Amino acid sequence: MTELHWDFGSAYDFFISLFVIHHPDRFGLRGAWAAGVRSRFSPEDRVFIEDTIGFLPVPLSWVNRLSVSDKSTGAVLQLLSAIPPEKRLISLFNSSQLDKKVINTFERIQSEKKITAEYLEILRSIYQRRAIPIKLRDVQKLAEAFLEPAQFGENILNVFQSYHQAFFAEEEERILPVLRKGLQFAQKLSKKTPLPDLLEQLSHGVKLENTDIYQKVILVPSYWSSPLVFLNNPQADELLVVFGCRNETQNLVPGEYVPESLVTGLKALAEPTRLRILHYLNQGTTTPSSLARRLRLRAPTVIHHLNILRLAGLVQVTLTSNGERRYSLRQEAIDDTFTQLTTVIKTDTN
Repeated sequence: MTELHWDFGSAYDFFISLFVIHHPDRFGLRGAWAAGVRSRFSPEDRVFIEDTIGFLPVPLSWVNRLSVSDKSTGAVLQLLSAIPPEKRLISLFNSSQLDKKVINTFERIQSEKKITAEYLEILRSIYQRRAIPIKLRDVQKLAEAFLEPAQFGENILNVFQSYHQAFFAEEEERILPVLRKGLQFAQKLSKKTPLPDLLEQLSHGVKLENTDIYQKVILVPSYWSSPLVFLNNPQADELLVVFGCRNETQNLVPGEYVPESLVTGLKALAEPTRLRILHYLNQGTTTPSSLARRLRLRAPTVIHHLNILRLAGLVQVTLTSNGERRYSLRQEAIDDTFTQLTTVIKTDTN
């Protein structure tokens, strides 16, 4: 039987936020605002993190593995500083992704001080489950990090600490009350909701075909991941789900009046191809390849549109046990979009 566990800490959002400000379009965040946050880095740190973010995993499994109760950002960065610099980078990877061949490749790059095409191909295998394929340039940057792992370890810690001081320490105070409420809500919901339905509701439309294959499911509330979800496998029989707990009236950008979810929803609907996709999904659950045939479009184009609809919460995705993704319409989300629109238009902001 699957055991349900909970974890909590702002460090999860610290690492997620760093990822989000470098990929604002994937999360419906205004690019100009994200660029403003990135400008708080020194020029040297900005170049370093932009070179690193392409291959650095969001280290959620690492945070989860920490055997401490305090997973605030400051406490977690202190733990990272206690790791020898040359081992910091490899520590941040999910250990289940690093087989002996990969670890041996890291060691050979470090000892031989050279990078070969064979080594790059082995390192590329780390990212084989990525929804968006990794670029060869980013694999090259990963390999270069292991040419001088101690120096990289010092640099990454310094960048994390600078980001915390320049931006996230203040953000942490803003989002902690929401995280606590999100945890309480999810725990209360879990007492009356079967696990598959619980995951679907907390993830805003991600349905797992079979949760019984996991011995352990760990749930973690997050502000910055909303409305999406991060899924990790700390171990082969474990599932880590970092779910967005920010509601539709709360924005990543402080002080914004119009809900981000409304803007994202309207943008998703204001495109003919996506309206056609919703029309077909209204007829039943289907796959991207099937939609591509009906729309006479390339599959990557259809997946791009589906990702935008998923960001807006307008579609549900079912992850099958063989890795296939099946999409269906979330009619209640479409209805909510127009309800929000009516509310915003009629609200007196004076």
